[in-house]
Amino acid sequence: MIIRSKAPLRLGLAGGGSDLSPYSDIYGGLILNATINLYAYCTIEERNDGYIEINAYDAEYHQKIETQEKLQIDGNASLIKGVYNRIVKDFGFKPLSFKITTYNDAPAGSGLGTSSTMVVTIIKCFVEWLGLPLGDYEISRLAYEIERIDLGLNGGKQDQYAAAFGGFNYMEFLKNDIVIVNPLKVKRWITDELEASMLLYFTGRSRSSAQIIDEQKKNTTDGNTPAIEAMHRIKQSAVDMKLALLKGDMRAFAQILGVAWEDKKKMAGSISNPMIQHAFDVAIEAGAISGKVSGAGGGGFMMFVVEPTRKKAVIEALSKLDGFVMPFQFTDGGAHGWKIYDTDNITLLK
Repeated sequence: MIIRSKAPLRLGLAGGGSDLSPYSDIYGGLILNATINLYAYCTIEERNDGYIEINAYDAEYHQKIETQEKLQIDGNASLIKGVYNRIVKDFGFKPLSFKITTYNDAPAGSGLGTSSTMVVTIIKCFVEWLGLPLGDYEISRLAYEIERIDLGLNGGKQDQYAAAFGGFNYMEFLKNDIVIVNPLKVKRWITDELEASMLLYFTGRSRSSAQIIDEQKKNTTDGNTPAIEAMHRIKQSAVDMKLALLKGDMRAFAQILGVAWEDKKKMAGSISNPMIQHAFDVAIEAGAISGKVSGAGGGGFMMFVVEPTRKKAVIEALSKLDGFVMPFQFTDGGAHGWKIYDTDNITLLK
């Protein structure tokens, strides 16, 4: 039997960083995000030979090892191994034998939540395979614990919930790790207008978010007043942008995005850099209204709001830089999995 799963990557539209502890524990966090038609994928193929075969294509890592109750976390395919260890431990399975293959539509460090989305995707594949009693909230929480606690990887909480639930979501992050996901029903014409008005530009450089996140956490812990006040405004931008989105007010949407980006740059010194600023300047000069970096910052993808009749001009201007424009559409569905029982009888249509 073959089991497959996929989960969508996300754009962080507003409130980014307010889902980070200790800020969310002290003040509470608010996030507005939306998933897009770029995905993380996982395939599990059952084996009965006592081995686990790992193919993590994004990391260019391939390994075949004897099955065991706990896989060593050695920096190679850590997301896969971390999920396997928790599944076996939490649900009392004997060591499993299988082949697992994973890959992403976007590079790691892209600012689209690739790592967290991959963890959700892998968990969803095991859920489908083993019939585990986990809903969207439980999958999100488990993914968060694996990534942030078991593996010790820095980051917030929004990515796991975005990948599991999918669509436009307004999320609340409260004390004691309480998360409330509020799905938004966005009218079709508003989604169409948003897609017509937005550009996703990959800077050509991936980045590690750990240093930026560490600085943001330190600012909260140390009581850095300007940084904390900037984060308060960023959190409020999620409230304001939600209203603009539901009304289809693209002018307000663009303005909120731009102001929040200026506040975000106050959270850590490495959020922006000359390469990012140059791309921003090029896009604005060509006709973009506003923009921001997706995710923690420092590189990866940038998003811009553009008057649709100026979109082609902005694309042409950005195409002269080292990165590229990535076409995308918003998507409703979250993580899902499916099984293929009899591959011998599958006929590929030509």
